[in-house]
Parts: sequence; structure tokens; C-alpha cells
Amino acid sequence: MRKKKVGAIAIKSFALLVVLGGADQAMAQGTTTPYPHMAPIEQYLMDRTAEIALARSAAPESISRDAEVLVLGPRGFETAVKGKNGFACIVGRSWTSAPDPDFWNPKVRVPMCFNRAATRSYLLRYFKTTDLILAGRTKAQVDETITAAIDKKELPAMEPGAMCFMMSKQGYAGDSGEHWPPHLMFFYSETDPTTWGASLPGSPIIGYYDPPERLTTFVIAVQRWSDGTENRQVTGN
Repeated sequence: MRKKKVGAIAIKSFALLVVLGGADQAMAQGTTTPYPHMAPIEQYLMDRTAEIALARSAAPESISRDAEVLVLGPRGFETAVKGKNGFACIVGRSWTSAPDPDFWNPKVRVPMCFNRAATRSYLLRYFKTTDLILAGRTKAQVDETITAAIDKKELPAMEPGAMCFMMSKQGYAGDSGEHWPPHLMFFYSETDPTTWGASLPGSPIIGYYDPPERLTTFVIAVQRWSDGTENRQVTGN
């Protein structure tokens, strides 16, 4: 079942690493498990001010300055800054935001900023997963619970237009792929990736369909980081 879930959250996928960078490191990790267990919760937490700044770095300042910012506490994500524009910025941790070899890696910090549609649909999966992790569930138990919650409609289908900015120069995606170039992610429920021309030769769009999560994710690399500077991996400079 784990192989089928490789596309469940696009940024956890080795396929995304192949396209956006870090492919050799990701594949070299293979099936090794350098972090077999969860570390003490304190190792996953951050200074509150630093976490707010890191979360906001996910999107251009014109978006993130008025976004809600959530930070991770011992009991889950909590609102640190109330927003005005419907966006929500967070710093993803290893259990939602890294390849499987880094599932328990306490160093993982991935800035993400979701639009209103994604905060009401996709982001709820992040919160649910985090709550389960902090309650002591294993990776397999989390996977089973999330799938069951989707099937029972306890977790909603994706809202039209759900998307996420991942344009930060900062953060750490794990030992198997330390950083990804700036990109956008778009989330749909049970959509054929070929309708976007995704993952076809020459297409700039990467698409994944994950049956257990009933989720299709499209990934598009962009030329600039959130601070406006160019991404040299795209420009070739």
C-alpha cells in the first residue's frame, strides 16, 4: 500500500524530487530508514517568531503579509497570526512534507502557503495527520486513518481552485533532497492528469493521481523565488 501512496502528497514523492532537484540523493536513499522512530516532540518545534517568518517565506510578500500563519505546538498547529486575505502559511514537518526515508526526520522544515480553497480542503489533511502523529500513531496507522476519513467524507474533497505556493529559498526538505526549487501545487479530487497535459514529454506540468487519497496533484516549477530573485536551476544562468 505504501507504494501506491507515493503521490498522496506531492512533495513527499521521489518523482517530484527527480523533476525539481535532488534526484540522485533521493534514489540513493532507497529503502533505508535513517530515522526509524519519532524523536522527542521538542525537536520538531521552532522558535515562534522564526517559524512565522519561515512560513511567510513560502509565498511572495504581497500574499504572505496578510495571510494567516499557523505554527506547530505540542498539541498540533495553532494560529499565531490572524489573516486578512484567506491564505494560510505553515511550516510543514517531516510526516507531511518529506520523502519516506525522512518521515521522522526532526530537521525537516518546509514553508508552504495555501489559498482559501486549499485551507478548507487540502490543509485539513495536514492537520489531521499531525494530530495523529502527536497522538502516537505509526506511519501505517496514519495512512489507514486518512484513507478511511476520506472515504467516510470526514475529510472533504478538494475545493475548486485549491493550490499552494512553495517558493521559499529557506527550509529543509530532508536528507534525501535538501531543497526544492520554487514551485506551485494545484489539488484536485480524482482528476486525470492528462487533462492538463501533465507529465507528457516536454510538458512543464507534473501530475500525480493517488487512488487511496482520491487526489490528483499538479506541480509547476516557477522561475523566481518568493523574494523575487531568479532560480538558476530554471534559468540556466
